[in-house]
Amino acid sequence: MFELMYEAKGVGLAANQVDLPFRLFVANLDGVPDEGEEMVFINPVISRPKGLDEAEEGCLSLPSLYGQVRRPKQVRVEAYTLDGDTFNEEISGIFSRVLQHETDHLDGVLFTDRLSATGKLEVQPRLEEFEVEFNSRRHVGEFSSDEDIAARLAEFETRYC
Repeated sequence: MFELMYEAKGVGLAANQVDLPFRLFVANLDGVPDEGEEMVFINPVISRPKGLDEAEEGCLSLPSLYGQVRRPKQVRVEAYTLDGDTFNEEISGIFSRVLQHETDHLDGVLFTDRLSATGKLEVQPRLEEFEVEFNSRRHVGEFSSDEDIAARLAEFETRYC
């Protein structure tokens, strides 16, 4: 996942963005291999939001699309690390924004869902372009059908849950 994140020039990547049915994400605030700290957050829970901050966000799932998103300035994050240790800290700044953004992915929320009404109107044409491209690529077999995805998830749940 880190390799894919770096290739896309990102600082965070959720498992469900790359077709992995796990509640985890990776992050490196520097977004460069061998620089910064590579972190893995398993089953993250965000609580105790404080303050508000608005900043531009983008997403590896929606290349070249950006918008102003309001989020809490500070949050508490509880998660497990790859080693099974507990991560439990108050986080602020860009780190807080990345953790909230990636946890949103795990909850099925995109940054575009958090845009203001005006912000949503501004990105709507580009979102429609993404939808047309997706449907076209799905039609030629580049992406799985909803039925195939549901069958894979059902098989996973039967096998591992």
